[in-house]
Amino acid sequence: MARKTTTKPRAGTTERKRHGEEFKREALGLAEAVGVSEAAKSLGLYSSQLYDWRSKAEAAKSRGQISNEQAKEIARLKRQLADKDEELTIVKKFVKYFAQELK
Repeated sequence: MARKTTTKPRAGTTERKRHGEEFKREALGLAEAVGVSEAAKSLGLYSSQLYDWRSKAEAAKSRGQISNEQAKEIARLKRQLADKDEELTIVKKFVKYFAQELK
């Protein structure tokens, strides 16, 4: 027989709090200013939460940095391709011109 699920938390447990991105940024700023332990105490959080938030923020920052580097490389390659296309067009015109002269 299937058990019914309830939405109420079990006795002795508390409901999880969800913190927004702005709160997390401010909490990390406070942790940087006064230290993780002190910030966690003053905000009523576990210090492990702040460490986790910090590592996730750093990972996102490094992904953003990689994306910027890739965008720069793509732009450089597009410029290079446009230059080569222009050179090829010029060479085709010369070949066409000299082919007509030989006839």
